[in-house]
Amino acid sequence: MGLTRTALLVLALSLAPIWNAWAQNDPLQDANQLFRQGQFDRAMDRVNSYLSSRPKDARGRFLKGLILTEQNKPNEAIKVFTDLSQDYPELPEPYNNLAVLYASQGQYDKARNSLEMAIRTHPSYATAHENLGDIYAKMASQAYDKALQLDRSNQAAQGKLNLIKDLFSQTSTASRTQPTRVAQAKPEAVTPSQQPAPQPVAPPAAKAPAPAAQPAPAAKAPEPPKPAAPAAAAKAPEPAKPAPAPAAQTAAAAKNPDEVLKSVNSWARAWASNDIPGYLSHYASDFQPPRGMSRSAWEAERKQRIAKPRKIEVQIDNPRVRFDEKNRAIVSFRQHYKSGALDVTSNKTLVLVKNGDRWQIQQERVGS
Repeated sequence: MGLTRTALLVLALSLAPIWNAWAQNDPLQDANQLFRQGQFDRAMDRVNSYLSSRPKDARGRFLKGLILTEQNKPNEAIKVFTDLSQDYPELPEPYNNLAVLYASQGQYDKARNSLEMAIRTHPSYATAHENLGDIYAKMASQAYDKALQLDRSNQAAQGKLNLIKDLFSQTSTASRTQPTRVAQAKPEAVTPSQQPAPQPVAPPAAKAPAPAAQPAPAAKAPEPPKPAAPAAAAKAPEPAKPAPAPAAQTAAAAKNPDEVLKSVNSWARAWASNDIPGYLSHYASDFQPPRGMSRSAWEAERKQRIAKPRKIEVQIDNPRVRFDEKNRAIVSFRQHYKSGALDVTSNKTLVLVKNGDRWQIQQERVGS
């Protein structure tokens, strides 16, 4: 199957976009170099020495998990990546590596759940999407094989099983002839919103996004009053001009970029101050959680991740506001997120709708 330990090695070479690249004087530089050279015991000694004074450091723990995997200690590696995902739920890589390890042990349900967590954390993480497809295909092959055990004459199941076997046979050949294809792919920046959401579980069938609320139709302009019958020699008055349509006035008044940015900044402050009720109040009732999650599941995960870090910093740079034909505000900006050892910068887009006198978030996208 496509999920092999190679995926873990590829990940080690692709960490730079998430954590700052190891500088020449970084104490982990030697350990990382030894790891790449296959000197796993020496690399482990360096990592353990590094972690002795920095037990919570995410990079060191991640590298330790990779080394344990190459030392054929999968259970110890699973423990490292599990703890790392709990301490840094915003990162998709530990979830992906857990899936690789679970798949190597035939625990495909656990592998699937881990990959769904990675994707909810970072919806544009291509490696996790590809690995999840491999997991589904493997589970499907098992189901078809079981169907054939129960009914050897089931030609449909046999044909589907052969298709899956052919698919993996072609994939394995391509992997041998193009070993650098995945290694060159770099995971995109991660943000806690994608986060997981905590941005997981049995693959929710992708829900079509709920239709955005349509603006009320413009009220029909009142007809001009009819002029009174003219008196003798009196000049007939001119018809009164119709008043502007009320809906048009409301829409024009709503398109105020300053109000929109005020709401976005308030959302960021609530997030940074661990104000969970204030943070959640910035999301509209028809907010569309990522990956088809229910609103209650999404809120539960957000509460866990906002309350967990001791300190959160959220900075918004270069926000740009535009309005679409539905009078929604589209805000694009550069987001800087920092919590503990995690320091991430990414592009983000919020879609906001006007509810009463407040702008609230209806959609949240990372990497747009």
